[in-house]
Amino acid sequence: MKVRFWFLIVLIGCVATAAAPAAQGQGLLGRLKQKVKDKVEQDTAPAASSTTPASAPASAPAEASGDATASNAGASGTAPDSILSYQNYDFVPGQTIVFADDFTNAQDGEFPAQWELLKGQAVVNKEQGYQTFLLTDGNYAQVSPRMKTKSYVGPDFTVEYDIFAEHGGYPLIIELDHASDGNSASFQVGPGGASYDADGVSLTGDLPPSIRQDLYDNKWHHVAMVYHKPQIKLYVDQYRVLTVPDSKFDPGSVVMEGIGDQQKPIIFRNVRIADGGGMNMIGKKFTDAKIVTHGINFDIDKATLRPESMGTLNQIKSVMEGDPSLKFEIDGHTDNSGEAAHNLALSQQRADAVKTQLVSMGIDAGRLTTKGFGDTQPMTSNDTPEGKANNRRVEFVRVT
Repeated sequence: MKVRFWFLIVLIGCVATAAAPAAQGQGLLGRLKQKVKDKVEQDTAPAASSTTPASAPASAPAEASGDATASNAGASGTAPDSILSYQNYDFVPGQTIVFADDFTNAQDGEFPAQWELLKGQAVVNKEQGYQTFLLTDGNYAQVSPRMKTKSYVGPDFTVEYDIFAEHGGYPLIIELDHASDGNSASFQVGPGGASYDADGVSLTGDLPPSIRQDLYDNKWHHVAMVYHKPQIKLYVDQYRVLTVPDSKFDPGSVVMEGIGDQQKPIIFRNVRIADGGGMNMIGKKFTDAKIVTHGINFDIDKATLRPESMGTLNQIKSVMEGDPSLKFEIDGHTDNSGEAAHNLALSQQRADAVKTQLVSMGIDAGRLTTKGFGDTQPMTSNDTPEGKANNRRVEFVRVT
């Protein structure tokens, strides 16, 4: 079924490209054929051994109005899995958010201001209950974050987004570009699995049975990637599905692309790119005054922890288990959206929720205190989405 479907895409691509000028058509057709060839090989390849359980369907750390982190519950008629299923989840986002967009401030039918259109057509529209970004061009569409510099990610960074996998739709391809020489690498996720391609390396990883093929379709999925030079780890929902020991590539920027049309567009939301390859405190002696985290997320305007928070919480647990004398004050912080009094109360409730979760994981309650600061201690300006995202955080301040 999948192979025949992707050969149909080749046919569609050929017809559409034939109508274009010859000078442009040949290059685009070659690119389409290569992408489709890669996908067919991915769907028919044997399962890779790199699929590692990490734990349950997540939503991206979406940022919404009123200092809320959006949940994907109800979008596909499926409730989020329990946080208990994330016991082995080890993805932690980078420490500094350099780009964030949940499209809630973009108008339906318009192109979002934070993005550049490189090829094809794309538009913001409400789909599956959320403001989303749609790639709608029938041949190939490319969009990228609008940044001040061509190269904005370093040797350690993370990328996260939510994707709605419409049945019969096309995969979203994440292209990692090198700023100076024009070379690129890419990864993608589809019903058949995940793949990574660069000059000198081509790897695939199978999805676990619980989200493979038809079970992948018509649902929101959270995709997370961590690049720690030269390694790449790729996660889908609760699972680590692909590990690339040597990516053989040095990225500088991120492009999101794929084949879409008006009837079956590529639908995604909650894009976040963060500098730093994720906190990794396991086996290290903690000596800093505090740990600042951006990976602990909550439901909209609530103190309900999202399951993907477990990557960060597992790290904190490891730090505290490694030093039984260590005590923390858990500080909750918000951006300045909404009323200050409400944000103050919400931040306290969220700090309390983090303590409750850590205690349930085996940490002595006497080693933890909590305090909510609302929007009174911003790390940076609240004038940009990235600024707001950085200000929404949970800090673990060492108590002596």
